[in-house]
Amino acid sequence: MQKILITGTAGFIGFHLAKLLLAEGFRVHGFDGMTDYYDVALKQRRHQMLLQHPGFSTTEGMLEDQQLFDKMADEFAPDVIIHLAAQAGVRYSLENPRAYLDSNVIGTFNVMEVARRLQVKHLMMASTSSVYGANEDMPFDETEKADTQLTIYAATKKAGESMGHAYAHLWDLPTTMFRFFTVYGPWGRPDMALFKFVDAIIDGRPIDIYNQGNMYRDFTYVEDLVRGIRLLMDAIPERPADGQVPTGDSLSPVAPYRVVNIGNSEKVRLMDFIEAIEDCLGQKAIRNYMPMQMGDVPATWANAELLKTLTGYRPETKTRDGIAKFVEWFRDYHGK
Repeated sequence: MQKILITGTAGFIGFHLAKLLLAEGFRVHGFDGMTDYYDVALKQRRHQMLLQHPGFSTTEGMLEDQQLFDKMADEFAPDVIIHLAAQAGVRYSLENPRAYLDSNVIGTFNVMEVARRLQVKHLMMASTSSVYGANEDMPFDETEKADTQLTIYAATKKAGESMGHAYAHLWDLPTTMFRFFTVYGPWGRPDMALFKFVDAIIDGRPIDIYNQGNMYRDFTYVEDLVRGIRLLMDAIPERPADGQVPTGDSLSPVAPYRVVNIGNSEKVRLMDFIEAIEDCLGQKAIRNYMPMQMGDVPATWANAELLKTLTGYRPETKTRDGIAKFVEWFRDYHGK
């Protein structure tokens, strides 16, 4: 039975990933800071559900607390580390950039140090589609340059990728970075668009629609996303002996390191997304059209061919189906 250490198990994605791995018979230890960036009660409820499983254990603490993280990792002795914990949110990074440096840079460094010291079989770390920044060629491909980040959040995530590559090269540490594309679904974060839209429409409050609605996103259903992570666990990168990298692969020529997009490979217009929510709720939104927000981008769209090549899998949940599952959870959880 493999032991998997996941950072951020009280978070949206970490919770779903832990559930999947526990169901498959893995032992999972979660590490989470329970920060108050959003409703802590929601995080606590997620952990309470995971703790019903005998294969799950947890430590509460901040990634920046290196002594605590080291002690926990030494005691658990993981085979694989999946690093999902981060200070999330593009917009909040405009208000509190230091939180992103502490969590996403210092915290990530502490995770990498543990992975190096314990010589784990595979270090897997979450990045984001935001690292593509001002890139305009779509769909976004892992082999293209990503040097024009537009927010501190995106910059700290790109820093994590760069540090991950250096560690993979220096210590022969197999490392996979995955870039997420607009993840949504049940148990989602209250600061994300779907949660805010559903909550406001049900209550009859207006919703803010940025860039006058001229936005496109590659919406990825959370259960599809964590299935992709699970399958990538077994796709351990190896340093190319001759430095030659197969066409279309983001594998480094000098390290056992790879970047993989996990997205639905479908560019969805924001207004179509909102109309699907309205149809599901049977209510029309009060629309408040806004200019583009600082640091935001008009479109994201993933090329997920590498994920398919490595795992034989690609996300496939249709947006309307995913929205319906979220609304069902939301009404049940909030009693609305």
